[in-house]
Amino acid sequence: MIHSIQFGSKTITFKLQYGTRKSLGITVNPELEIIVKAPMDAPLDKIEEIVRKKAPWIIKQQSFFLSFYPKTPTRKYIGGETHLYLGRQYRLKIDYGVPETVRIKGRYIEVRAREQARVKELVTLWYLEHARAKFPPIAQPLIDKFKVYDVEPSSIVLRDMPTRWGSCTPKGKIILNPELIKAPKGCIEYVIIHELCHLVHHDHTQKFIDLQTKMMPDWEKWKSKLEKLLA
Repeated sequence: MIHSIQFGSKTITFKLQYGTRKSLGITVNPELEIIVKAPMDAPLDKIEEIVRKKAPWIIKQQSFFLSFYPKTPTRKYIGGETHLYLGRQYRLKIDYGVPETVRIKGRYIEVRAREQARVKELVTLWYLEHARAKFPPIAQPLIDKFKVYDVEPSSIVLRDMPTRWGSCTPKGKIILNPELIKAPKGCIEYVIIHELCHLVHHDHTQKFIDLQTKMMPDWEKWKSKLEKLLA
């Protein structure tokens, strides 16, 4: 059942689930969905009152997850357009012919394509190849640091995720968005550390934040850079 409450000028919409439990629980998932689990006999007005009291925390959680939403603006893949790679801006320089290639030269990403319609595909594949090459050596020293907690990811894979920079499955697989290759190394390390922390603490509790801070004291700086750079 979907319900809503008003908190100031903001409408908070939540999914209400009744079950055999003694207390009310509120969770916010990475897709920004609010789920409220309540005892079978809990009156709706009491539930709404609790949700309203927890509204500041709910909004804070949603803002936290929003920082992981890639917001890279739409590109036209035409000559002179700027594109990011590891936090630096490059301009596209396009030439037509074969063989088809993509390379960095100076402050340009030079693309040779058979036709304009191929440029986007070639650049996207180039980014993916560089993400596959760059992410493992960035991740390995961080993985080694977490071995003191007797945890290690089962694997690290790349996957296009329109609303996430990274995720960690219950079985310990870390998934990274290849779009991260456009961000500085510190931003990539921040996302990897964030997901590694989930191997120790599954939820965003204070213990999770404390561990993240221990492993990367300046994580907030890199989180902010990631939000601004690809916004």
